[in-house]
Amino acid sequence: MVSVCLYFMRFTLGKDERLKSRKLIGKLYEEGISIKVFPLRMVYIQAEHTSKYPAQVGVSVPKRNFKKAVDRNRIKRLLREAYRKEKLTVYNNIDKPYVFMISYLAKEEWEYANIEHKMKKLLTLFVQDISKEEKS
Repeated sequence: MVSVCLYFMRFTLGKDERLKSRKLIGKLYEEGISIKVFPLRMVYIQAEHTSKYPAQVGVSVPKRNFKKAVDRNRIKRLLREAYRKEKLTVYNNIDKPYVFMISYLAKEEWEYANIEHKMKKLLTLFVQDISKEEKS
């Protein structure tokens, strides 16, 4: 069981919580389960990782939809911030290590408040999905 002491948990998104392993990313896209709440899509898999945290996350924005790196980087920053604020939803409800990638699907940039609301919905849906899997 992976546990994080919530008393000492800071609301940061540190180096250990970010998904960087090419092997895990490859495995994630080959075997992962996908859920969508437009404009976000999450692909996740239950997998062991080197982090002490119960989940590792990566974010992506397609170059096809946003040609300028400045625009892609801004959206990735907004996604990471929205996840950082809502990650407690995930941490409180999982007891196995998970790896997931959150992708931005829209063709235009949304306001942060809307992204934050959709992130909350996405993470709630993720928690519901994994609780159904564990029961069956």
